[in-house]
Amino acid sequence: MPHLMNTYNRLPVAFTHGQGARAFDEAGRGYLDALAGIAVSTLGHGHPRLVKAIAEQAGRILHAANLYRIPEQERLADRLAELSGMEEAFLCNSGCEANEAAIKLARLYGHQKGVDAPAIVVMEKAFHGRTLATLSATGNRKVQAGFEPLVGGFVRVPFNDLTAVESVAANNRSVVALLLEPVQGEGGIHVADAEYLRGLRRLCDERGWLLMFDEVQCGIGRTGRWFACQHAGVRPDVMTLAKGLGSGVPIGACLAAGAAAGVFKPGNHGSTFGGNPLACAAALTTLAVIEEDGLLARAVLLGERIRADFAAALAGLDGVVAIRGDGLMIGIELERPCGELVARALERGLLINVTAEKVVRLLPPLIFSDEDARELVALLAPLIREFLA
Repeated sequence: MPHLMNTYNRLPVAFTHGQGARAFDEAGRGYLDALAGIAVSTLGHGHPRLVKAIAEQAGRILHAANLYRIPEQERLADRLAELSGMEEAFLCNSGCEANEAAIKLARLYGHQKGVDAPAIVVMEKAFHGRTLATLSATGNRKVQAGFEPLVGGFVRVPFNDLTAVESVAANNRSVVALLLEPVQGEGGIHVADAEYLRGLRRLCDERGWLLMFDEVQCGIGRTGRWFACQHAGVRPDVMTLAKGLGSGVPIGACLAAGAAAGVFKPGNHGSTFGGNPLACAAALTTLAVIEEDGLLARAVLLGERIRADFAAALAGLDGVVAIRGDGLMIGIELERPCGELVARALERGLLINVTAEKVVRLLPPLIFSDEDARELVALLAPLIREFLA
């Protein structure tokens, strides 16, 4: 790989094709995919409806500039509004682009309210992307190092701590918005308490702040609801989406409602590729399959079963700190760094990830079967036992 920029520590495998929850390498060996491209391949690999929709759309039109109406984009915006209760959608290509849009929207909102230097409250251990603004909002010093000066205008507080946010509200008059993940993914699969999210909604209403949820990783059915914030019955003012929305075709969305709706006007924001017909066709098909195949309820039941099976398989084992998650967003936290488990799992035909140094992260596709779930536990639990021994 002499001409690829050295930005990834890649594992020594390349996949040529996939089917369902299994990916196959150049030698034809199959691997159980419990990562789904980091929560991207919602429908697994080679889903016939998705393949058909992409092929048919490619045969009609791949791209149209946003100088014109794009009917597929309009249908997707309508569908996302129907599922989320939000009012508007800006379509882009990735999660960091969706979060960039949210940050810009919050700043414009603040300026329209007469705030000269609008600030956004963000969380420790958060991850919002790798552009300069989203990197600055991220709560991980490791990924920020070397890219200073960072973008200003962010106030950081502990996650799941309403008192900390209330303290900021009492002492900082420049705050105009609050940005967080209802389930922190890169931070180690930390689930926000429902009362915490409701408390943030009340506080934002009282202060005139925008409540902004980053659902890039935890949205699109991964936790068993369309959006993780729906477990708490909370509608934000801004919601960002990407990853699983197109089942592998790059697409992101920034949704707005309430005080955030109507803030952007023509010329305030844009994207050349955002909301192109191909990506929108993939997203519409993904949403249709999730609904028609009952994959939301499936994510809840299967996620509970997988966590319970790991709890049983790892019972009494010193070194297991916690098994947590929501739906098919699962973290197994160990007492020490465990990154080497990724390569060990690969050797045994299993695709996983380790995040926050000590958390085995599992993000299987929503089409994961009961047999796939049993195989996952049967492969991974012994690996964890061997590692901790």
